[in-house]
Amino acid sequence: MIPLLIDLDGVLRMGKTPAPELKEFFNYLEESKRPACILSNTTLSTGQDVKYYFSQLALTCPIPLMTAADAAFEYARGKYKNVKVFGSPNVHKLFEPLVHPGTPEAVIVGDMYKDWNFSVMNEIFLNVIKGADFIAMQKNRYWSTPEDGLLLDAGAFISAIEYASGEEALLIGKPSPLYFEMALKIVGLKPGDPFLMLGDDLDIDIRAAKILGGQGILIFTGKTQKPLSIEDSYAADYEVDNLSETISLLRSI
Repeated sequence: MIPLLIDLDGVLRMGKTPAPELKEFFNYLEESKRPACILSNTTLSTGQDVKYYFSQLALTCPIPLMTAADAAFEYARGKYKNVKVFGSPNVHKLFEPLVHPGTPEAVIVGDMYKDWNFSVMNEIFLNVIKGADFIAMQKNRYWSTPEDGLLLDAGAFISAIEYASGEEALLIGKPSPLYFEMALKIVGLKPGDPFLMLGDDLDIDIRAAKILGGQGILIFTGKTQKPLSIEDSYAADYEVDNLSETISLLRSI
């Protein structure tokens, strides 16, 4: 049975609302015992936070769940003793063991929703030009919320700091191979082993997985909508309209 990696937002939840058929999908994962892991580019929450969100909806997530914030912490924990973190309160709490007074060895940047401003960006910039390693939890260009529609994501601000400092940030989240390799390790695979990627983003989910030898399942419940361009229509190995179709497809693979 081919292991499965699963995107979170736009696939398992839409904003704060769980996807239709999510309970059935979780039941399938538990019953089939297919090796699987959820990997999300969210840096506003940790995997533990997301599992708690599911539990509040009386849903039990039966598989490991890793956000880009979790992956960034694992990377930093093995490399640095002192870091400066820019992100949500939940993410700050995650990094507490690595945050100490004094000059940081690395500045680690995630999304801050609407808290971006000149002072924040300039502080990051100053840390980088003074020699701190520059690490991006993710570099998404934009994201969508039911309340506000499309919003600039962390990638837009990180790119500005890269331009000003002349330093390229090390990317942890998708489409970084580093993140995929962490997730593949969780499901017992090594780079080059076959896997499936279920996602709603053609670039950071589908194409990124295929570069690493995976097969892409594009779901039309999030960012990507029909009709696809001729070029995009060849990007995914499979296409599904919802989680119910996904279950049927997985039973045949």
